[in-house]
Amino acid sequence: MSFTVHGLAVSRGIAIGRAVIVASSRVDVAHYFVKADQVESEIERLRAARKGVYEEIVRVQGSLSELGSNDAHPELSALLDVHLMLLQDEQLTSGVKHWIVDRHYNAEWALTTQLEVIARQFDEMEDPYLRERKADLEQVVERMLRFMRGVASPVAVASPAPATGRADPLVDVPLVLIAHDLSPADMLQFKQSVFAGFVTDVGGKTSHTAIVARSMDIPAVVGARSASHLINQDDWVVIDGDAGVVIVDPSPIVLAEYGAKQRKGEVERERLSRLKNTPAITLDGQKIELLANIEQPGDAAAALRAGAVGVGLFRTEFLFMGRNGKLPDEEEQYRAYCLAVEGMQGLPVTIRTVDVGADKPLDRTPVRAGEDHLNPALGLRAIRWSLSEPAMFLAQLRAVLRAAAHGSVNLLVPMLAHASEIRQTLALVQRAREQLDARGQAHGPVRLGAMIEVPAAALTVPLFLRHFDFLSVGTNDLIQYTLAIDRADETVSHLYDPVHPAVLQLLASTIAQARAAGKGVSVCGEMAGDVAMTRLLLGLGLRSFSMHPSQILAVKQQILRCDTGKLATWAHSVLVAEDPAALMAD
Repeated sequence: MSFTVHGLAVSRGIAIGRAVIVASSRVDVAHYFVKADQVESEIERLRAARKGVYEEIVRVQGSLSELGSNDAHPELSALLDVHLMLLQDEQLTSGVKHWIVDRHYNAEWALTTQLEVIARQFDEMEDPYLRERKADLEQVVERMLRFMRGVASPVAVASPAPATGRADPLVDVPLVLIAHDLSPADMLQFKQSVFAGFVTDVGGKTSHTAIVARSMDIPAVVGARSASHLINQDDWVVIDGDAGVVIVDPSPIVLAEYGAKQRKGEVERERLSRLKNTPAITLDGQKIELLANIEQPGDAAAALRAGAVGVGLFRTEFLFMGRNGKLPDEEEQYRAYCLAVEGMQGLPVTIRTVDVGADKPLDRTPVRAGEDHLNPALGLRAIRWSLSEPAMFLAQLRAVLRAAAHGSVNLLVPMLAHASEIRQTLALVQRAREQLDARGQAHGPVRLGAMIEVPAAALTVPLFLRHFDFLSVGTNDLIQYTLAIDRADETVSHLYDPVHPAVLQLLASTIAQARAAGKGVSVCGEMAGDVAMTRLLLGLGLRSFSMHPSQILAVKQQILRCDTGKLATWAHSVLVAEDPAALMAD
């Protein structure tokens, strides 16, 4: 009987095939107590698993250089580095040892127990991206459990064996993978396997699985809850990566319909790829700047492949993650920023200062008593955290200024809201320059920018325009703070509305004031990469968009079909409408 499973649409396209099911290793974990004389042997089993998984990931990393650029996305190596660091994390290793030594749990039980302890800390984090980093820890534990059971990667297990001279009935049948979760290492093997798409029970739009799926252009649905339990081995499955829908055992009519959609999508992708070198110019001659958002220095390659004319947002907090409180020093950051600058081959790179807070695992100080009830989104995060850690902030500023000697660099500051914060930030930038001069170290000029993501900033744009060279609107947080909606909270997520009149008024006002002052303004939030929003943003006067590289060509296609003069009148009607969404649908 046909049924549908709903999840999150994270990577476009349609995949149709027979289901290959890989359940979580944690489901079958044995729970038993060990005797005192068995404690050491359990600890040794744990050490062997950690060492084995470490070596396995290192081998996978080594294979990256043997693959072509399209198969081995630079993001994978960085994500694998995170897993290597997690394997050596003191909280994980010492915690597991505690359960074995003090409670006499067997190694598997101790490992899953400590995972639950750390996972609760991730669940309490406000930032959706960092909250979803729990998945990386789960993937590391999953690999260790598989190692102890003598089972390889779920992708390797599920993939048909290489040709052996005997016919394999599965070879000519398209396959889709249904799993509890997939690690970055699994994803690399996935690209080399026969699978046409995948579905996972867990994950979000900013999970590593989703990020890599988008970068590899693999049809995928994540967060499908119990998909791996509801779907049976060898069921026919349709994965609609555009709608976030999984159709199990589709009827012949539905199968034919999705087959047609799949062929149409392939033709569309081929057509879009031809736009890479086409300038993004509207029908009425307006030149539009399409920039890329990146998380790691190696992502510059994907930005260039997509035809980006620069990096509009380099999220530097990714360099600070998974380090157990040991932050990257100036030299490490300098090398990373130089890689990004050099990777863009002369195109501008906008580096955002670190956006973390007291709720993040980067904070080296424990939460003080009585603070567990506070809302971290309204607390010490982004520039507030940087200003409270001047030594750390100065190290980052020096690294950015030094990298600017190697190419065109812009410096972007997140979550500014007060004149006092602006003054302190500018003073520290100047101090960083003076420190480099005193050392005799080369540094280059940078254009200074401010993110408009707090309503207070959007309502005082003239203040920012007096002090900064350009503005960048972070629509994700601007919407969240304007509507008092936690977009990660499922109970209120339906109220998260990019076209709410209040949000549009703040956005339109910011764009108009920046343009009137002759200052650059861009949008770097999710709205920039949403083709449904392209016409409205153009009509509001936006001429610079920054988005994930995979979204650039689709947005460019929309731009090439637009006349901004005609869109301005329509955008104004949307702006003053009581129900903007209704006009957007027309």
